[in-house]
Amino acid sequence: MSKVKLFENQQIRSHWDQEQEQWYFSVIDIVQALTASDRPRKYWNDLKKKLFKEGSEVSDKIGQLKMTAPDGKARATDVADTETLLRLIQSIPSPNAEPFKLWLAQVGYERLEENEDPELTIDRALESYLAKGYSKEWINQRLKSIEVRKELTDEWESRGVKRGKEFAILTDEITRAWSGLTTKEYKQFKNLKKENLRDNMSNLELVLNMLAEATTTEISKELDPHNFDASKQIAQQGGEVAGNARKDIESKTGKKVVTAKNANQLAHTGQKNISKK
Repeated sequence: MSKVKLFENQQIRSHWDQEQEQWYFSVIDIVQALTASDRPRKYWNDLKKKLFKEGSEVSDKIGQLKMTAPDGKARATDVADTETLLRLIQSIPSPNAEPFKLWLAQVGYERLEENEDPELTIDRALESYLAKGYSKEWINQRLKSIEVRKELTDEWESRGVKRGKEFAILTDEITRAWSGLTTKEYKQFKNLKKENLRDNMSNLELVLNMLAEATTTEISKELDPHNFDASKQIAQQGGEVAGNARKDIESKTGKKVVTAKNANQLAHTGQKNISKK
């Protein structure tokens, strides 16, 4: 899915890769927006040579996609994902790039602070959710869900489950068992892309997801799994407990728990978060 985004009144061509769940942006468009160069391709070619001489790996992470040019024709153009793009911006000596560089420096400083004092992470998360308009009741639930998730991932790591792909597989098993959808399907159902799924759940969805993860943690502690397949079965069992609770709630209320509404539509301002389907 390709789109055109605006950046300081400049058009930036972008592409959403649904399989990788990743945005890709036209490097030429970003270079032109930041430098105001009338020859952005030459600027980019010169920058690539400079980065190569300096031993930077940024240019190695640049890909190519066909994007619609100003003349309406689709042509191959250099693209970068968000991480690569931010690293690239750091290499551009332009006043327009300075706000991004300052922001990156601030983020880096805050991460170092949080490593020294983990409580700062919670404080900043609270401030961020309040700024986005979430209710305090929902925020309390969300912060509790982070604690529950951390307990689960710690349990997985103690059983030899690897972060990344294996975590994602087990999370999918839990999510599918309680909601009937994989994580990716759930995000698509709510029309999400890079947004965090839990940040877009209703109170009840969040509670059931916590129940599924907390149950998985407890079963794992009791059964003491020694391989990934055993942890996968436990993830299914933990999710099924919350799945049965969901079905029971739906039979009592006549309403679906899993909703297509995302954070913007739910608002989290005390309204009922179970919607009829």
